[in-house]
Amino acid sequence: MDQDAVTAVIARFGRFAREEAPGRSATYEAWAHRVVDDPAVATALAEVGPTRRQPPLVFAVLRLLGAPMDDVDAWASWVVAHAREIAAECARRSVQTNEPLRCAALLPALALIDGPIALLEVGASAGLCLYPDRYSYRYRRGGGTVALDPVAGVSPVVLRCELEGAPELRMPEVVWRAGIDLNPLDVDRAEDRSWLMNLVWPGEEERRERIARAIDVAAGDPPLLVSGDGADALPALAAQAPAGATLVVTTPGVLAHVPAPHRAAVIDAARAAGRWVTLDAPSLHDGWTRPVASVRGGFSLAVDGEVVAEVDPLGAWVAWHPGSPAERG
Repeated sequence: MDQDAVTAVIARFGRFAREEAPGRSATYEAWAHRVVDDPAVATALAEVGPTRRQPPLVFAVLRLLGAPMDDVDAWASWVVAHAREIAAECARRSVQTNEPLRCAALLPALALIDGPIALLEVGASAGLCLYPDRYSYRYRRGGGTVALDPVAGVSPVVLRCELEGAPELRMPEVVWRAGIDLNPLDVDRAEDRSWLMNLVWPGEEERRERIARAIDVAAGDPPLLVSGDGADALPALAAQAPAGATLVVTTPGVLAHVPAPHRAAVIDAARAAGRWVTLDAPSLHDGWTRPVASVRGGFSLAVDGEVVAEVDPLGAWVAWHPGSPAERG
């Protein structure tokens, strides 16, 4: 085994153990420390290709394949014994974080766009972020709560979000929903549902319940999902949107997973197709209409490149910018 690969594994999982897992998943923290401290485990995981060594991906694969959860010694032995199987499964998987809570961050931006809306997401995974009109929202602001519910009543999926500022909040009218992904997930397939649930870190029970309920919402009215590259597949899929609806292309958090030279092509395709709504790290691309910077360490939420808020990457909070444009397109 290439010692440089083993060293890279130890460095990456060490950073995860120190900076990412604490306070979020005790199980993943313990596993990552074991990778750092056990040369045999690090060597086994070095068989995973360098582009697939993200700890959340590797650990989700281990759980999918049946690794012991509660005994770290048994877990380590299992990893060493299944190194080739782990590497093969990681090679065909990717992190497809399909967090419906992101809809709480997207909703204030969607409120700036006249409907009805035809919603198209690039990097849709299973499409759980294509249902902003089917979820309930509870925005906590100051000492009060702003509540929004679908026309049919309170949704089984209730999204809770901290709000700073006073954007217009209203439920969108979504009349068509579609998505593009390199490997779309079908919520009607048991294997795909299992993979989505294994991407939830151990200990995140509230998130697990939220995603499970969102899967049921999607299964009741499946979106149109196509396999392909975002920039290449977007024009043909956008052409299927119904006449009379405003096509809105969303790229919530996906551009970070697009190779840097190709991000501009995805942005150009989104803008050419219709309105473009995104949330990304400020330094990720040059698609903004003006220079932006993070104040709270969050992502920038933008409509057609015009930043309107800073948001938590997964939707837990929204800081609306004073003076954000209130006119609709």
